[in-house]
Amino acid sequence: MIIIDTDVLIEIFDRNSKIGDEALKKIEESGEEVAITSINLHEILYGHLKVGKKIQGIGKLDTIEFDKRDAEVSSKIEVNAEKNGRTIPRIDTMIAAIAVNRNAKLFTYNKKHFKEIKKIRLF
Repeated sequence: MIIIDTDVLIEIFDRNSKIGDEALKKIEESGEEVAITSINLHEILYGHLKVGKKIQGIGKLDTIEFDKRDAEVSSKIEVNAEKNGRTIPRIDTMIAAIAVNRNAKLFTYNKKHFKEIKKIRLF
């Protein structure tokens, strides 16, 4: 399974984005199932509501909820990063935990936030 991060979703939903077209092609060629997280859904909806746009098709994507196991893992990721002198945005640790707990790959363009997280698999 591939979990699509918000930055990739933004490009995919931008009909004029060549990067989004390439991302969609890469996902389709993988043949894997895709999903988003409830965190990504929030970010996309917030961004579109803020600028007064409606987003079409987001509700068709499978959405994985953030649960207690994810809370445990995301808090550990965040604390470990801080102990190593790094800061990872909380939202990113939450998304990472969802991917790790479901053994999913994360498709993101913001690899610097995720690259040092143990057990994360980037697409």
